[in-house]
Amino acid sequence: MRRHSLVLRIGGCLFFAQIIAFTIAWLFTIGLGLGGVDIFATSLDELSAIRAKKQVVASLAMNDAMVLEFRPPPDLVEDLARAPGMKFAAFKGLSRDPVAGSSPELVAMLRPLIEISPTHVHFVLPGDPSAIRAGLMEPLWTPFGRLHIAVYGQKFRWSDIFYVAVEDMRWLIWYFVMATLMSAGAAWFAVRWGLRPLRRAAEQAAGIDMNSLHQRLDANDVSSEVGPLVDAVNDALARLDAGVARQKRFAANAAHELRTPVTVLGVRLDAPEEPTFKNDLKRDHRRIRNIVEQLLASARLGEQSTKLDETIDLVALTRTMIADAALLALKARRQIVLEAPNPPVFIKGNRPALESVIANVIDNALRAEPEGGTVHVRVAANATLEVIDHGYGVEKADRDLIFEPFWRKNDSIPGTGLGLAIAKELIEAHNGRIWVEATPSGGATFKLSFQLNAK
Repeated sequence: MRRHSLVLRIGGCLFFAQIIAFTIAWLFTIGLGLGGVDIFATSLDELSAIRAKKQVVASLAMNDAMVLEFRPPPDLVEDLARAPGMKFAAFKGLSRDPVAGSSPELVAMLRPLIEISPTHVHFVLPGDPSAIRAGLMEPLWTPFGRLHIAVYGQKFRWSDIFYVAVEDMRWLIWYFVMATLMSAGAAWFAVRWGLRPLRRAAEQAAGIDMNSLHQRLDANDVSSEVGPLVDAVNDALARLDAGVARQKRFAANAAHELRTPVTVLGVRLDAPEEPTFKNDLKRDHRRIRNIVEQLLASARLGEQSTKLDETIDLVALTRTMIADAALLALKARRQIVLEAPNPPVFIKGNRPALESVIANVIDNALRAEPEGGTVHVRVAANATLEVIDHGYGVEKADRDLIFEPFWRKNDSIPGTGLGLAIAKELIEAHNGRIWVEATPSGGATFKLSFQLNAK
């Protein structure tokens, strides 16, 4: 996979930004000058001085007598026709004498200045007070040596903007190159320095594997720009950690939950002559089935694709679960009674998950109910389900602990303590609640509360 350098990208952006900024600033300065701002005051005609100087230099030639003179080329002749007031002159570098063909007005005014060898002179001829810096004289290197070239009264052409840009760039090119190099160096240093926390976070991320998913990237020393990335990675690690923990818990639940009933089933198979052999096998089969259904429901709810928006009639669902358990209850000399309102009680949820929860609670109640007793199941109009047994009950101090994974009061109590823990997990996934209270006549009453849904 090809990766792009952030330093080069930022350096390139700075380079082009400087070109654009320089161009805008240059145009803005010219605009201020054309607008009459004192320190930038200029005119469009003044912008043509650079082109005019080049034309004057191009018109220099030696005659047969080896005397330097002017021979205006066609473009200069055309400009003289466009601007009748245009004048030009050239002064030799050593003798300070004017070149033949120089404008007498310019020679008369500028010749005294040549003695001090000026480097840059803007001027206005007497009698022309309205002009703004209409004339320019400066020394130039020509094929005939160093000469002072003077132009005055030239007229603007749109091509003069190009000549001005090239001339200005000739003086600013080294500044621009150095500024670009310094900007690139500053960008490299700033990016390297600014991304140090990100490199440290990358090193931390490289050390995280399946055995250290609990670790998180350090978000204390990162910038506000990098912070969202680090937070997103930490959130992803948290989700991954939760998913792996869920899978490990599922495997542990499956192993522990199935170990006890499978062991009991093996013991029963060694004594087929027992009179209750067939009923015991059916009871073990139902328990194993409930465990598998609960584990599968728990695993499915951990998947984001599992929906919890199915409309379910709590009364009809409870009646179905009681019907499944009725035959086994009868053979175990126990009864199940349902009390429910006539109209349906609708809730939202996942049907397989809720079936496994209700089946588990009813199965626990049947095992706790004394022989010959009756388990009462009540569905209220506010979407609350009660499963009431009259067994040994749950002590007040243990009513929260029974929903913890693998918790058991003592080894004499059957099971592994995972059924209610899974049931609580499934109920909370439905934004519901499960708890236990004491049955007034002795025993335990498990209550499941759901969010009522008006269909």
